[in-house]
Amino acid sequence: MVETTVLVVPGKKLSVPRILKRILQIAFAVALTSAVFLVMIVGSGMVVGRNASLQSGMNAWLAFIRRPDILATIIVTALVTVLVIYGMRNRERASGSSRMLS
Repeated sequence: MVETTVLVVPGKKLSVPRILKRILQIAFAVALTSAVFLVMIVGSGMVVGRNASLQSGMNAWLAFIRRPDILATIIVTALVTVLVIYGMRNRERASGSSRMLS
């Protein structure tokens, strides 16, 4: 049987498989990191460039974000972060329940 967990979205609580929740969390972290880089690269181009435009900033961001090494770094960082946080939480729960029993 598939182990399920609760995924909270605005206005709803959904019961989903645990692996789906992890994948969604990783995808959200990748999207958030990409958005931060977009703001940084476009903002930097607007501040520094002589004839900077939003389009040139977008082109620079797309060239940056499409690099396989950059994308792999973002994904691996998100994956490791999610796994470490859940691993620590599970260990805290396990040690907390053993303390309650003794």
